[in-house]
Amino acid sequence: MRMLPKALFAGLTLTLLASTSAFALDGAFEKTADGVVVTPASGPAKKVRLQVMGERIIHVTATPTDSLDTPPSLMVTAKSGGAFTVTEAGGKVVVKAGKASAEVSLADGQVSFRDAAGKLVLAENGRRPFKTETIDGKTFYSVSQQFNPGTDEAFYGLGQHQNGQMNYNGQDVELAQYNRDIAVPFVLSTRNYGLLWENNGITRFGDPTPYDLASRDLKIFDAAGKAGGFTAKYYVNGALKLTRTEKDIDYRFLKDLPNWPAELTGPDKKPVKGATVVWEGSVEPSVSGVQKFKLYSSSYAKVYVDGKLTIDRWRQNWNPWFHNFTAPMKAGTRHKIRVEWDPNEGYIGLLHNNPIPAADQQSLTMTSDVAHAVDYYFVAGGDLDQVVSGYRDLTGKAVALPRWAYGFWQSRQRYETQDQIVGVLKEYRDRKLPIDNVVMDWRYWKDDAWGSHKFDETRFADPKKMVDDIHGMNGHIMISIWPKFYPTTEHFKELDARGFMYKRNIEQGALDWVGPGYLNSFYDPYAKEARDIYWRQVKESLKGFGIDAWWMDSDEPDMHSNLDIPERTLRMGPTAIGPGAEFYNSYPLIHTQGVFEGERALDPDKRSFILSRSGFGGIQRNGVALWSGDVVARWDDLKDQISAGVNLSMSGVPNWTTDIGGFSVEDRYTNKDPAHWAEWQELNLRWFQFGAFSPLFRSHGEFPYREIYNLADEGTDIYKALAWYDELRYRLMPYVYTLAADTYQRDGIMMRGLVMDFPSDTTARAVNDEYLFGKAFLVAPVTQFKARSRSVYLPAGASWYDFETGKAFKGGQTIKADAPLSRMPLFVKAGSIVPTTVVQQYVGEQPDAPLTVVVYTGADGKFELYEDDGLSNGYARGAWSRIPMSFDNATGRLTIGARSGSFKGMVENRTIKVRFIGSGAKPVDFDAVDETVAYSGQPVVVTRKK
Repeated sequence: MRMLPKALFAGLTLTLLASTSAFALDGAFEKTADGVVVTPASGPAKKVRLQVMGERIIHVTATPTDSLDTPPSLMVTAKSGGAFTVTEAGGKVVVKAGKASAEVSLADGQVSFRDAAGKLVLAENGRRPFKTETIDGKTFYSVSQQFNPGTDEAFYGLGQHQNGQMNYNGQDVELAQYNRDIAVPFVLSTRNYGLLWENNGITRFGDPTPYDLASRDLKIFDAAGKAGGFTAKYYVNGALKLTRTEKDIDYRFLKDLPNWPAELTGPDKKPVKGATVVWEGSVEPSVSGVQKFKLYSSSYAKVYVDGKLTIDRWRQNWNPWFHNFTAPMKAGTRHKIRVEWDPNEGYIGLLHNNPIPAADQQSLTMTSDVAHAVDYYFVAGGDLDQVVSGYRDLTGKAVALPRWAYGFWQSRQRYETQDQIVGVLKEYRDRKLPIDNVVMDWRYWKDDAWGSHKFDETRFADPKKMVDDIHGMNGHIMISIWPKFYPTTEHFKELDARGFMYKRNIEQGALDWVGPGYLNSFYDPYAKEARDIYWRQVKESLKGFGIDAWWMDSDEPDMHSNLDIPERTLRMGPTAIGPGAEFYNSYPLIHTQGVFEGERALDPDKRSFILSRSGFGGIQRNGVALWSGDVVARWDDLKDQISAGVNLSMSGVPNWTTDIGGFSVEDRYTNKDPAHWAEWQELNLRWFQFGAFSPLFRSHGEFPYREIYNLADEGTDIYKALAWYDELRYRLMPYVYTLAADTYQRDGIMMRGLVMDFPSDTTARAVNDEYLFGKAFLVAPVTQFKARSRSVYLPAGASWYDFETGKAFKGGQTIKADAPLSRMPLFVKAGSIVPTTVVQQYVGEQPDAPLTVVVYTGADGKFELYEDDGLSNGYARGAWSRIPMSFDNATGRLTIGARSGSFKGMVENRTIKVRFIGSGAKPVDFDAVDETVAYSGQPVVVTRKK
């Protein structure tokens, strides 16, 4: 809107401002109850709305029409509101909340943000056009928004992605739920802000262009240099059977399998046994720079670029995933490519994306193909912990899990009878190996009754007795429940009669992998009535047995692992509230919500506990822990768990675990071949060491069995090392449970990237194979076979104690740390106070057991020990206690302060032993004591003897 000079209308402007509307030379804005709405003079957005969500959070919505009517958020539960001011100057409207502010250009609607100190931390870079999409007769938009081009800040979060990526700056990440890949559209920056991208569909961080088959961008030449494709050679048992030219390497999905050569297809219409394929040729880019590739593969696959081995991976044949790699190439030059693959009924595809300008690649860019608007929340913080707290303010508190969830779990794919699962717990008890939870995986039902939630009575004659036997040994049981149903079950029929079953899977005749294969589909949880029916079916079928926790598997949902994305979106809908494509990533949030709310209504004072394979923004409010899916038993996959778990935790979801040892296993391990058995044992031990310092400590996988006594014989070094870490977890339970409590009480996370506590150490930003467990422990898992040492970076700004030897190291350096088979490199920060206890066979076995408070001298330190009853929701009503502890390094004084709070069953008086680490004391001398005091809730001071 073009107006006359403001000077002529100063009085009118003041009047308009007073009445909450104002106009500027080239744009207009209106103040609202919670912010402003700007009508830019130009640009793709017709309206830009800013809503204050509190003193640190501002919600931005930019729409291509005059309507700001967008659907309610599934992730965000917070309401807008809070004190703010609005001013206008220099063609910008400034909305200032308590500790954050946003500026909107009246000319084009671009938004930028400043922190509490007024420093510019995030700025939109233009606004890309909205592209109209029509799905199921409804209008949507493809949207993309870039921020901070050319930035050097580090980015974290985004959920769980298993490509070894810690700092995402310069990386491309697709957020699309899949077994092993979890989409949480929340990103954190070392500039101490976060951005929650409000979209329920597939989203891309980084390059807005989706990756596609290599021939889209590259000229491809065969082995002889002829344009048109790769030379593909098909072998059977080493003998060459067929040579042909193929435009692309593309057996990615079920729809692509008919392209397999008919000459090498067996009567079952699958590739003949013993087949291998080699693709050879060259690629020529049209754009110079670092070429970006993804190998999508399962089974054994290798990629060579210019003769150098770049990818060497294995995955179970039915469960392919992406492996990223890059290669610098100049436009017009050719580079040799060789891909070797053992199909074994697997899948493969070579994908590519052209390089983009460095400033664009090193930016925060979010892109969604199915959207209503550019819609996001800016979260400011004084540090990254405050940013995570802001995410929880928006999406919900991380409700507490029962205390026993932090003990050791034993699981297997799968316990086939009642006697097996009870016998496993009994064996642990007989061997004095601490354990709290056993898990009943899928297929406890009859094969033709998936979705019935009924035990097969021929194998589970008395489920109530089974559960009672487990409880009688002070154990707990978690059971697998799926959102999947066979049409023959009464549960399917009930849901279907109400219109709550997805139908396309059945219409397409999709059979699953059980026995002869059965028709199946998944229910639609997006209607509350559907969620209520689902919970009632579970409750009536299983809850009465006394089941303690729910394993909600396959809730991406994974109707078939090998469908292409367009087909998956069709089979995931239409939902009760819109097309499947619109809600592609949100299924696990809504599915777990129904069980959480149902159990809370049934027993309001019981802590619910759900383990889910997938997650989404806000899932932490549903009492949910996540795990990293069906990972494989390989060293490189073990390493990938580290950055995956850290970034998932930094996404605001604190409870996370993996299948210790890896779920799926290569054939070389399954027959206990002596040539490979030592590696199998070592891989499991190294993963177990990592698991002991994960938020949840859980062993699970396919054969060979993962029970400690099945991994190694009693008395062997492997067995003793496994038992040592199992016991160590229970020794550390006072520390671990305090970390767990802080996820609710202080919006904390347990598994922390180094950057969270050492933000000024730029080297720490990119370290992708270490992490902090709480603020005390630096964990450096061993991820190579036969490694007996590894490089460990010790962050600057602290001194560090080797947990095994007690030797002190100055931070800011990389050391070669010893890693004997029995030990993982583990360091403790000087100034840490770590409360420990005696080894117990299950959590809470000895409520009044002595505490040993271990003080790592060399710096001042604080810790507040947390305790509650471990089972009820009384913690949310203030039924808990804290014992503050502080150490003054100059005087050597440890003050154990006055207890605050109380709860039913609290131990009033206890013995506290104190140890000071320094001057050669070894932390692993668990029985050593410097002083013992009686604590009754009043302050006690212990002074270190010089």
